[in-house]
Amino acid sequence: MKLLRLVFSVILLASGCSSVSTTHRAPAGELGQPEGGSGLSVQAGWRGEKFAVATAHPLASEAGMAMLKAGGSAIDAAVAAQMVLGLVEPQSSGIGGGAFLLHYDGHWTVAFDGRETAPSAAGEDLFIQAGGKPPSFHQAVVGGRAVGVPGAVRMLEMAHGEYGLLPWAALFEPAIRLAENGFPVGTRLHALLKADLHLRQDPVAAAYFYDRDGQPPAVGSTLRNPALAVVLRRIASHGSGALHEGEIAQAMVDKVQQHAANPGLLSLADLAGYQAKRRAAYCHPYVAQQVTVVRRYLICGFPPPSSGAIAIAQILGMLAYTDAASLSFADPRWMHYYSEAARLAFADRARYVADPDFVAPPAGSWYSLISPDYLAARARLIGAQSMKMAVPGTPGPVRTSHSPMPEQLEHGTSHLSIVDGRGNALAMTSTIEDAFGARQMVRGFLLNNQLSDFSFSPTDEHGTAVANRVEPGKRPRSSMSPTLVFDQDTGELVLSGGSPGGALIIHYTAKLLYATLNWGLTPQEAIDLPNFGSLNGPTLLEEQRFSRSFVEALVARGHEVKEIGMSSGLQAIRKGVADYTGGADPRREGRVVGE
Repeated sequence: MKLLRLVFSVILLASGCSSVSTTHRAPAGELGQPEGGSGLSVQAGWRGEKFAVATAHPLASEAGMAMLKAGGSAIDAAVAAQMVLGLVEPQSSGIGGGAFLLHYDGHWTVAFDGRETAPSAAGEDLFIQAGGKPPSFHQAVVGGRAVGVPGAVRMLEMAHGEYGLLPWAALFEPAIRLAENGFPVGTRLHALLKADLHLRQDPVAAAYFYDRDGQPPAVGSTLRNPALAVVLRRIASHGSGALHEGEIAQAMVDKVQQHAANPGLLSLADLAGYQAKRRAAYCHPYVAQQVTVVRRYLICGFPPPSSGAIAIAQILGMLAYTDAASLSFADPRWMHYYSEAARLAFADRARYVADPDFVAPPAGSWYSLISPDYLAARARLIGAQSMKMAVPGTPGPVRTSHSPMPEQLEHGTSHLSIVDGRGNALAMTSTIEDAFGARQMVRGFLLNNQLSDFSFSPTDEHGTAVANRVEPGKRPRSSMSPTLVFDQDTGELVLSGGSPGGALIIHYTAKLLYATLNWGLTPQEAIDLPNFGSLNGPTLLEEQRFSRSFVEALVARGHEVKEIGMSSGLQAIRKGVADYTGGADPRREGRVVGE
């Protein structure tokens, strides 16, 4: 194992990958990166014995830990942490957005769906402009058109009703206190505010985030949000109804419908009628090979409308039919196998996955996409040379009538993982979609632009419908991949993890799973590994993290390699025999805390 980690360290430290004619350094936005980078902050990893909280910001982690110390449950900690996240990293998530939560109560795993929905007046032509053409991404996003009905608060309220131990109102105290007294502006928020081209267009957001010269607050300065504190107090006292009905709801509707250049369709009835959903988790067996030891796991993820769990299961499943198990991360052949499996998985994702209340799964079950026979057949398409672009498979006797969704930008999120002292664990990924969402601020919080996760074009050139097209009340397809892993033989929890990162969430989470389960790395070691992936196009490598010889070996196998900034935000907690270990992504500012 020491030798294996030495090999990893060599590739981890490799940098200065020279520019060769077959590689390309792409700007992050070109490939759908949700948020720009803000530097690295070395994380030492964490170890404890009682409980752990891993979130995207130290203040959120501390809020979650305070709830656990007060006798609260993992759900209590998650609510408190998420309310703080919406304040201190407003570019990523908040009460104006949605979330997926995977919860384990010591016996059962359940998925709570707080994904945003399309307004009742929205049709499949929502994003079609005059002349029949879809808009550019930011033409669609900035304003009211892409704002969906938020669901995070109502979902958390549902989960708290089942598993919360502390009073609902108590969970809001840390966020309210920070909103009123202020919090120090971090490097990441400062950098993203400075770089954003659209947020200043909204007078409310501009007044909060910028000075008279259009500059963001300095790093370390104190930022207060008394307007959000008022909203949080009302939600604390009156529940989600305070957000979904009454004057706050009216303020959201007015903001969306009255946008001068890009109005939307959100209504009071949409907000009042939103319902969170309780779904069955998407679980599948997985056999990992650690040198000479074989271990059996059960990996549980979020079902559709998320595409994450299915795509990850497909990638891991197809790799099992290759020589990947005998290779290390330092071997370009492993990356070749991985990126080919990723292309095949993303081809299926584009054709099949959408809101299950509107689109039937292929062959009558979402598990048809990961059946052993199907994965074995798909894996046989992986050869010595890159296929460059895969086509969807047919996992059953009947071919779907849907057209694959064209590749489209998909953006930002936040993730937290928590285990409490009672055996409860959760993984939750929350979002407002693009960095700073629709760039519309209401009462101290930002509105989402989640409808841009739908296909802008409802049909292909032949008129065949895209599964993930806009429909009234529909939830857009997501890549969010909150994940819980269990020992299949004992049923014991092994890991909680996930990441932000748009469509690349799938690859960040798959990296975490493969590296911890197959290579035996700690969560921090796995997170620290360079990022990589493919969205069924070029092979993507984190810039300045791979050697020239590594890249050239992929090019020799026919890969088009693009080196980009890949600002994942992985958070993970692993359960050992008598302790917990945790990891936070050095690419962002997350923190693991606990006892």
